Amino acid sequence: MKTLLASYREVVGSEEIAVLEQLASRLQGRRVVHVNSTREGGGVAEILQRLIPLQQELGLEARWETVDGPPEFFQATKTIHNTLQGAKGNLAARYRDAFEGAGLRNSEKLKNILEGADFVFIHDPQPAPLIQHCSDRRGCWIWRCHIDLSSPSRTVWRYLQPWVASYDASIFSLPDFAQPLPHPVFLIPPCIDPLSDKNILLPEEEVLSVFDRFGLDRALPLVLQVSRFDHFKDPLGVIEACRIVMKTAPMQLVLAGGGASDDPEGEAVLQEVRRAAEGIPHVHILVLPSDAHRTINALQRAAAVIVQKSIKEGFGLTVTEAMWKGKPVIGGNVGGIRLQIIQGQTGYRVHTPEGLAFRLRHLLQRPEEGQVMGKKGREYALENFLLPRLVRNELAIMLLLLQETPHRLEVTV
Repeated sequence: MKTLLASYREVVGSEEIAVLEQLASRLQGRRVVHVNSTREGGGVAEILQRLIPLQQELGLEARWETVDGPPEFFQATKTIHNTLQGAKGNLAARYRDAFEGAGLRNSEKLKNILEGADFVFIHDPQPAPLIQHCSDRRGCWIWRCHIDLSSPSRTVWRYLQPWVASYDASIFSLPDFAQPLPHPVFLIPPCIDPLSDKNILLPEEEVLSVFDRFGLDRALPLVLQVSRFDHFKDPLGVIEACRIVMKTAPMQLVLAGGGASDDPEGEAVLQEVRRAAEGIPHVHILVLPSDAHRTINALQRAAAVIVQKSIKEGFGLTVTEAMWKGKPVIGGNVGGIRLQIIQGQTGYRVHTPEGLAFRLRHLLQRPEEGQVMGKKGREYALENFLLPRLVRNELAIMLLLLQETPHRLEVTV
C-alpha cells in the first residue's frame, strides 16, 4: 500500500516532502496533542482529521482530543466566537460560569495527556482555559486561532486574553488577526488536503449524478456555496444576489451545508434561509451530513461558479477547495479570503449582494474567463494552501520553540 508521504509526493513534489522528512527527523517520538471542540463540522475538524495521520507517519506521536460540556458551554463559546469576530454582545455571568466550569471538568479528563505532551496545540477559544489547570505541564503550549480577530469585542478579548497570554506561542492566520501577546506569535494560513474525499479527482459520472440526486437542472449553470448555516457566511445575501441575477441570466443556486456539534445557532439560521428562498425558483437548500465529503466534492466540480460570500471569515477552506478544482470563485472581501483570492486573477472579492450579483452575472456570461481564473487559482492553491505546507510550518514552529532563541531555523534540501 502506498504511504501518505508517497501520495503527497505525487502532488507537491519530492522537494517539499524532503523538507518535511528533514524537519521531522529532529522531532522523532515527540508527543503532540491537538485539542478542539468537535470532531465533526467546521474547518478545524476537517484539518485535524487529515493532519494527525500525516504527523504520525512522519514519526511524531500525534493525537487529537476534544472538549465537551453542557448546552450553556456551547452557547458561551458561540458568543465568544461571534463577539471576537466583531459582533455586538457580551458574555453573561452564567455563560462565563459554564465556560470556566467546562474548562475545569475537561482538564480533569485530559490532564495526564496534556501535561505529558511535548507540544500541545489548543485550537480556538473553546479549550483555551485548559492551560490554567495544567500547572505541571512540561511541554510547549501553542494557541492556534483560526478566527478573524481583527476587530474583537474588547470586553470579551480582555476576558480571554489572560489565558492566551499564558501560552508559549500563538498562531494566527493573517497579520490583521494577530493580537499583542507576551510570547512569540506566528502567522500560518490554513490549508486543504488534496488527498481527502472532498478534494480528490472524481469520475465524471459521479459528478454528474448530483443533478439527478438533488433534482437539479442539467441545462442551467450551477452556482454553489458550501458552508455551515451561519450568519457570518451570509447565505441570505447569496440568495438576494442570485435573485437579482436570475432576472437577466439563467442559473440555479445550491446552498449546501450542515451543522457542527459546537454551533447551537445553526438550526435557527437554516430556517431563516429556507424562508428567504421560498418562492424563488431554482434555489436548492441541501442539509448534508458531516461525512458527505464526496457529495460536496461532486457538487463543487459540477458548479459553474463557487461562492463564499462571508462577512467575517478566518480563512474559508471552501475558497481553496474551489480553486483546487479549477473553478472561478467569488468571495467576501474579508479575512483570509483576501489572502486566497487575487482580485481579477484567481477570482473576485465583493462586499454586497449587489456586488456579488454583478460579478456572478459577468462570469456566467463569460465562461471562458472563468476557466482562465480557475486554472490560475489551482496553481495558486498548489503553491500555498495544501496540507504538506501546513505540516512544514508547524514542524518548523516546534523546532523553533525547542531552541533557546526561537528566531531562525535553517533547512537544506
